[in-house]
Amino acid sequence: HTAAALGGEWTHAYSREEAVFPAGVSAAGKYWPPVRRIDQAFGDRNLVCSCPPLDAYED
Repeated sequence: HTAAALGGEWTHAYSREEAVFPAGVSAAGKYWPPVRRIDQAFGDRNLVCSCPPLDAYED
C-alpha cells in the first residue's frame, strides 16, 4: 500500500497495521512505494526492461 492509500475509509478485510507492517517488516525497514500498480497484475507478469544494452557499458 502507498501512504496515500492508507488514509480515508478502510474497506479491506485486514487491519491498517497489517497493511503497513506485514509479517517480517519493521518500521525501520519500511519502504513506501510512490505509486500502486499501474496495470494491476499485467505489469508484474510482463516486465519491460528500459536499460541500455550491456555493450553500452563497455569502456
